[in-house]
Amino acid sequence: MSNSLITPLNPILNELGFHGSYRPEDVTFLMQIDDIQPTAVEEKEYLIQSGKMHYSQMISAEHPPTDEQMQHYQHAFEQGAQRLAEEVQKIGNSLMQRFPKQEIVLVSLVRAGVPLGVLLKHYLEKHQSCYHYGISIIRDRGVDFAALQAIIEQHSAENIVFVDGWTGKGAICKELTKNLQDIPELFDENWQIPRLVTLSDLGGYSWLSASTDDWLIPFGILGSVISGLTSRTILKETIEQQDARKNCYQTQKWHSCLIYDQLKPYDLSVNFVEQIRLLIEQNPTDKQVSWNNQIRLAQQQQCAETIEWIAAQYAIQNINHIKPSIAEATRAVLRRVPERILLKDESNPHVQLLLHFARERNIPIDILGTKLGPYHAATLIKKVEKKK
Repeated sequence: MSNSLITPLNPILNELGFHGSYRPEDVTFLMQIDDIQPTAVEEKEYLIQSGKMHYSQMISAEHPPTDEQMQHYQHAFEQGAQRLAEEVQKIGNSLMQRFPKQEIVLVSLVRAGVPLGVLLKHYLEKHQSCYHYGISIIRDRGVDFAALQAIIEQHSAENIVFVDGWTGKGAICKELTKNLQDIPELFDENWQIPRLVTLSDLGGYSWLSASTDDWLIPFGILGSVISGLTSRTILKETIEQQDARKNCYQTQKWHSCLIYDQLKPYDLSVNFVEQIRLLIEQNPTDKQVSWNNQIRLAQQQQCAETIEWIAAQYAIQNINHIKPSIAEATRAVLRRVPERILLKDESNPHVQLLLHFARERNIPIDILGTKLGPYHAATLIKKVEKKK
């Protein structure tokens, strides 16, 4: 696809990073490539819940998407591609108003932020200089301070925008906010959270978002095969923050991931980007997103009340065991041990993949109507005991 002003890659970060199955102009991942052996899902769940290991120290095997999953992806794409193309432009237009004629540095949070980051990068690059990196952030462990510091040293912090696909409860934004308090340039005036962009902000934790709708985002259904063949990120040993920042160009201080080369035959990463770019070219818009702190805080309140209600209703002590939103609920079914799926309305076309998984695996379903608040779905994680 033509007419982008390809921004030259930063030579230092390009040399240290990698691109996965994406093209160099799509994204540079600032992570180590690991070779950790996979842990069985049940075993991983027990180790997490018993406190013996943190979730970021292990990873389960990722399998090729099934035919059924691919059918659901195709359905989600047909239903949602046009919306995605429009919302990428609206977010991009809002960013260009905030950073007029300036370099924009997109820092996508691996993995869910990456497909959106790639699309935004190509859109913004038609108008102004734009760089795009993928870095790790891990709940309860923090952002990859070394990789972020390397970006700040190469580009400065004033024009950095973080990108994630969506928010569920807002755990990642809370982590980001806590981590970045000493870098005020990453926050806009009168905002308590850093510049985080999402497609859908159900939790009320985005500086800029296209909506607060819970919808079937096409790239939320698949894992590595729509994210450059990268795994979820891994942090086997905690790296001290000051040490990471001081030695930010030493890649052994970066978080890591696996590259699933064996899934190459199923990889859609670049194809997906090109399909959406074509739709953007065919249906241009100069609209911007309608977003402000009031919308965000009202959404945050509604989200908090709903999570509180679910926790009380199902006697859940650890709210990390509640995975709300269609995207989070789907990923939890694929990666964790689910106990129950909560749905607002089982006839909603956006929850049919979850219904399929529930029937396939005999996972109980509760239909809750308006009690599910802003969410159309949530997965509850099962309490797992060690097998005798």
